[in-house]
Amino acid sequence: MVEVAAERGKQLSSRVSEEGAGWACAQIGTFDQLRPHRKGFSWLNPATLWRSRNEVLATLFGDPSGQVRERWVKAQEARGIDREFRIKPPVGGNFSFLLLGDTGEGDASQYAVVPGMLKLGEGTAFAVIASDVIYPTGSGNEYGDKFFRPYQEYDAPIYAIPGNHDWYDGLGGFMRVFCDAPPLKPTPDRGLRGLLWRRPETIDEDRLAEARALRGRPSQQAKGPAAQPGPYWAIESESLLIVGVDTGIRNVIDRDQTAWLRRVSLDPRPKILVTGKPIYTGNEYKPSPLEEGGTIDDIVRDPAHRYVAAIGGDVHNYQRYPVELDDGRVIQYVVSGGGGAFMHATHTIERVDVQGVHEDAFKCYPLRGDSLSFYSQLYAKRLRMRWLCLTPAEAACIMTERIKNEPVRTPAGPVRITLRMRWAARLLGAWPWPLRLPVDRVFHRYLSELSDWDTPPFFKQFLHATVTPQELTLRCFAATGCLGQELNPPLEDEVRIDLTR
Repeated sequence: MVEVAAERGKQLSSRVSEEGAGWACAQIGTFDQLRPHRKGFSWLNPATLWRSRNEVLATLFGDPSGQVRERWVKAQEARGIDREFRIKPPVGGNFSFLLLGDTGEGDASQYAVVPGMLKLGEGTAFAVIASDVIYPTGSGNEYGDKFFRPYQEYDAPIYAIPGNHDWYDGLGGFMRVFCDAPPLKPTPDRGLRGLLWRRPETIDEDRLAEARALRGRPSQQAKGPAAQPGPYWAIESESLLIVGVDTGIRNVIDRDQTAWLRRVSLDPRPKILVTGKPIYTGNEYKPSPLEEGGTIDDIVRDPAHRYVAAIGGDVHNYQRYPVELDDGRVIQYVVSGGGGAFMHATHTIERVDVQGVHEDAFKCYPLRGDSLSFYSQLYAKRLRMRWLCLTPAEAACIMTERIKNEPVRTPAGPVRITLRMRWAARLLGAWPWPLRLPVDRVFHRYLSELSDWDTPPFFKQFLHATVTPQELTLRCFAATGCLGQELNPPLEDEVRIDLTR
């Protein structure tokens, strides 16, 4: 089924037509009947900013995530979990799974992903959420609408690694939901950080039990050796290991987790790393530092460890960097954070040349032109400045001129680029410019709401992975929110990886 859907999806994607990108949305998708129609959180609300203060405190006074993670792990070990954090689902050498990143806003952009995910997720062994399961602060009392309800019809277990937002609750909600862990006992933390640090919310157990019932079928439960042991883990199969790493708030890997990662990486099977922070993003190299020195990519690149891909969330779009190493191996470094939160722009990404990756080998979704066109239309409407508006064809031509690449999607007719278009593109961040509107991650905390929307196209995405003893196939499917793309999810990228080397 997935092979057929993939072939059909290639012809329906944003790389082929504007309709494939969702610009001509004849009918809104069925997701609109699935989502809750009550007002969610607002980043412009001072109460929300205060609840998410741990990010700022960790920057100013140091990130305690490593110490707290060690306490969670020791508490889990005391409960008798496997000390190597292994998950052993009942799969053989051939299986498939889904991967979503940055899911938990609980609004239209999250629910727009669900229909396509359910359709292509039929028969998959499990799903993985990579980073930020719950926005804004990881509370265990918000899992109903942001986790259990959207995925209630997905008929397999779901595992997760936490993102920085899940850590704003001290990981209390995450550990309770995924690992069935009781709360940690409070410990004193002296100084200003200890005085201001946000503690985990007390979980309403009746409310959580009601939410759990939405995913209460036996087939949806991870039990016994398949259960999630902690915030980091390794999913084992005959053909592949999927290694999940917890990057905390400030993206540093603590010593105990590093020692575990080194041990599990010695397993002779090929591996995928799943991490809360991507190693490559926005044409930059940003590997997670190890507390003991070095970076996580030192472990990934070691030929003895046989990593074939590293997939990170946190950035709300899709990017893929095929990096060729000196010994001829190629590791696929992927950003997959388009599972539910508002879109981070791709048109701000410079012409790609990081670590020798050629622009034509780089893949992203949304396409840079679609990203620029969307933000131009968004701000033209919100600011009532019609001159900012760029059609998808105009934006695509501007980005081709800016990046100097072959256009991914050829415009239907001739486009004349005017001075007005260039000024609009500069204000929207297509060129480095000191005065520009909020379009990227710099504005995430305080002005992201200006970039949020509840109508198609959403430019969301998820990954479908097929595993055999010989090959791993990663496919990026789009979710626009339009009914046509729900029925036939567009395939935006596909890569086949040899597992026999």
